[in-house]
Amino acid sequence: MARKSLQTLLVVIGAVALWSSGAIAEQKKMTPLDIPMIGDIEMLKPGDKAPDFTLEDIEGRTFQLSKEVPQKVHLLVFWSIFCEPCKAEMPLIERLYEEYRDKGFEVIAVALDGEPMKKSIVGLVKQQGYKFRVFIDKLAPDESFVVADPYGVAGTPTLYLVGRDGKIAFAEVGLTDKDVLEAEIRKALGR
Repeated sequence: MARKSLQTLLVVIGAVALWSSGAIAEQKKMTPLDIPMIGDIEMLKPGDKAPDFTLEDIEGRTFQLSKEVPQKVHLLVFWSIFCEPCKAEMPLIERLYEEYRDKGFEVIAVALDGEPMKKSIVGLVKQQGYKFRVFIDKLAPDESFVVADPYGVAGTPTLYLVGRDGKIAFAEVGLTDKDVLEAEIRKALGR
């Protein structure tokens, strides 16, 4: 994602927040398909291979997707501390994590706010008591996101469920229905 696209991401976050809250959807009868995409980036779809990445979480522990995939089902949550729908969805994510983590389920929450916002991200995570791992996406020298760009993240929240086979099992942008998400997790876990 180029510098212009990075700036556009903030506009998209706002649009997703408004759409998810119902303000725009009520006014213009929008659907999730109407959420603006950044440039020509397209989301990955179920069946696509999940791009590998390596990041350190906010506690300094390294995570590499390709090493972890065979052992667990991973829910990648792309979010922002400025995204109200993200903050509304996080308690659901935490509940699902608590319920399924002993069954081979892991949550990888990737904040798109940047390293300068780390203190605020850590504060929010501690305040809310989230137990899942939280990461801050990094910018490559070309100013693209190291994790979000290969996944085609166009706004927040964006969820990807990655199965043990390393393929996308479920993809969603905007608020996700809790019953749908839990059913997808159970299916990926083979339950």
